[in-house]
Amino acid sequence: MRRTSTDVNGSDGPTEPPRSGRRDRWAEHREQRRHELIGAAVQALLRHGPAVDMDQVAATAGVSKPVLYRYFADRAQLWLAVSEVVAARVVDAIAPAVAQVREERALVEATIDAYLSVIESEPTLYRFLVHEAGHPGIQQVVTGTSRQVATGLARVIGDRLRTLGLDAGPAEPWAYGLVGFVQAVGDWWTTHGQPIRREALTDYLTTLLWSGIEGVRRGADLPPELTRAHERIEP
Repeated sequence: MRRTSTDVNGSDGPTEPPRSGRRDRWAEHREQRRHELIGAAVQALLRHGPAVDMDQVAATAGVSKPVLYRYFADRAQLWLAVSEVVAARVVDAIAPAVAQVREERALVEATIDAYLSVIESEPTLYRFLVHEAGHPGIQQVVTGTSRQVATGLARVIGDRLRTLGLDAGPAEPWAYGLVGFVQAVGDWWTTHGQPIRREALTDYLTTLLWSGIEGVRRGADLPPELTRAHERIEP
């Protein structure tokens, strides 16, 4: 018969087995080791390019391939983990830039420039995402990252539209459209070896995208005093 203990209500129930400190320490060690191997995979990717293989990752990590397979069932699982790290870097770069601006054109410009900055600073990692995009898991990561950026952007755009007394309904489709548009141009830019300076490309895209948003603003027949007051707001 299993030993029972009295719970707080006075009834008997099965005794909760004590947690194993050794088991917890092993789990922590395993998770830390896994993160180290992902970091080594990122370094191998930067060193050898998107076609890097498991032998090169193992050599960079200073372990044998069987050790890699203790932590990752196969190459696809390792690359999925790497894609999550790369995607997080994209979000970490874009989110603060979007949150800091207070004027519509600057908002568009900041979003574009932050995205292109990630590509410019880490083109190999970005090409890796494009190279592996056919993998279902990685495609989900890319899609989820785009959704996360677009959701945050839609919130900011919606706030700006409401400040102007405009309908905030277009905020979400504008945000998703902006992210998808810049992502497509970013793919072209990196595939062709960044033939245009980032600053120039940012200006080109901002001008193109802003014309649509500004057109809606001008077509809303805002009272002149509201428009002038808004234009005095510093970013």
